[in-house]
Amino acid sequence: MFGHGKHIKIFTGNAHPELAKEIADIVGVPMGNAVVGRFSDGEISVDINETVRGADVFVVQSTCAPVNDNLMELLIMIDALKRASAGRITAVIPYYGYARQDRKAKARDPITAKLVADILTAAGANRVLTMDLHAAQIQGYFNIPVDHLLGVPILAKYYQEKNFNEDEVVVVSPDLGSVTRARKFADRLHAPIAIIDKRRPKANVSEIMNVIGDVKDKYVILVDDMIDTAGTITNAANALKDMGAKEVFACCTHAVLSGPAVERIEKSAIKELVVLNTIPLPPEKHLDKIKVLSVAPIFAEAIKRIYEDLSVSRIFE
Repeated sequence: MFGHGKHIKIFTGNAHPELAKEIADIVGVPMGNAVVGRFSDGEISVDINETVRGADVFVVQSTCAPVNDNLMELLIMIDALKRASAGRITAVIPYYGYARQDRKAKARDPITAKLVADILTAAGANRVLTMDLHAAQIQGYFNIPVDHLLGVPILAKYYQEKNFNEDEVVVVSPDLGSVTRARKFADRLHAPIAIIDKRRPKANVSEIMNVIGDVKDKYVILVDDMIDTAGTITNAANALKDMGAKEVFACCTHAVLSGPAVERIEKSAIKELVVLNTIPLPPEKHLDKIKVLSVAPIFAEAIKRIYEDLSVSRIFE
């Protein structure tokens, strides 16, 4: 199946074992035999129950909520694999926690995204495979290779298959920071874009100010990298509907959906929210209007290419 003699092994922590199993099935290898549990005092225990000496090891672990537990599981697994003489260790992090703390927004702020990068490297990771970092510059926080996958092709393909009339669709960026992502998405649908100019008076609170572009009598698709408390996306959807949009769809890569997010989405003007499964969606968050698409095929393809020392960027061509 593969071109060189090293074994490929895929392990997972407790963050998203279903995704890891799906990836392993597509790659065509069994899941690695590891048990990640807790001691009675809450400390994390890791048992790697098979040899990894000289192997090309991939550890699949989103650092989603509970972010600190999942991050520590990943770090301890990497350390255990390094001490067991694994040939190369790739941290596969579909959702990179702490990515929003990527700069000093005010005096005495930490840059936690950089700290996490340093810790992963110190633990023994040889490379990182992730998707849709909140800030692209986080790749530069690492002194090891980072392969950065994109969710836009998966999401855009879903809407292409809906066969909208191109003249009736507008792709909307919910804020100025997402304009590049929205433009790439719109290019795939051959649609124009609109931009929502908003002001955020305080954390997790957004206020719609103005819409730049024509949305009247259009099918609107809001595109973002993540939805957390859903304030931004639902306020945007309601404003677009008030401005005459026919129907409002929304999509994102990372469905964080914390706090009042599910209730807000349920009550909003969003007809359908499409998300990727970089973060597991518990049963209580499975609304009828939320559709989940899998990232397993693209991660499996990237893992195969990393293992074979082939170009990962070719996936998007």
